[in-house]
Amino acid sequence: MEIKSLDEIKKECEACTGCNLYKTRTNTVFGVGNPNATLMFVGEAPGEKEDLSGIPFVGAAGKLFDKYLAAVGINRDEVYIANILKCRPPKNRDPKSDEEDVCIEYLRGQVRAIKPKMIVCLGRIAAARLIKPDFRITQEHGIWFQRGQFEICAVYHPSALLHDPRKKDAMLADMLAVKEKLDEMK
Repeated sequence: MEIKSLDEIKKECEACTGCNLYKTRTNTVFGVGNPNATLMFVGEAPGEKEDLSGIPFVGAAGKLFDKYLAAVGINRDEVYIANILKCRPPKNRDPKSDEEDVCIEYLRGQVRAIKPKMIVCLGRIAAARLIKPDFRITQEHGIWFQRGQFEICAVYHPSALLHDPRKKDAMLADMLAVKEKLDEMK
């Protein structure tokens, strides 16, 4: 299997018309960060701010995510951040499985190009797609799974913390464990 560069994959993604989301996007939100990252974060889909900027996790949830990264000592520039979907679903609805089916190939290409040792899913939807279909975020957040050459886990999506602040302590504990594992793998 040919490993394409991130630039090649991004160009293909920007030209994508594989589902109807391309009709309403302002920008594709491909991903951002270190192309040689040990740690990759994967969310579900871009929101309005991300669609406008073309950069993942820059809205309110992204700002909260940045605070968690800073709190545990992870530099955003040293990791890679992407979403399963590269275009914003209308009104920030959950991604549909056929939309995920189109975009998952771009994400797989990103993973092949970056070769992370760790992937952290941000939220239930990413975890259900990347870890197992019946993933239960409230019971399984912070649990590590081995998938091929990398370890993968899920933490709460930052937007969930905006709606339910009671989850913030669990998120901090999970992010501290991510940092600990990252330090072990460097």
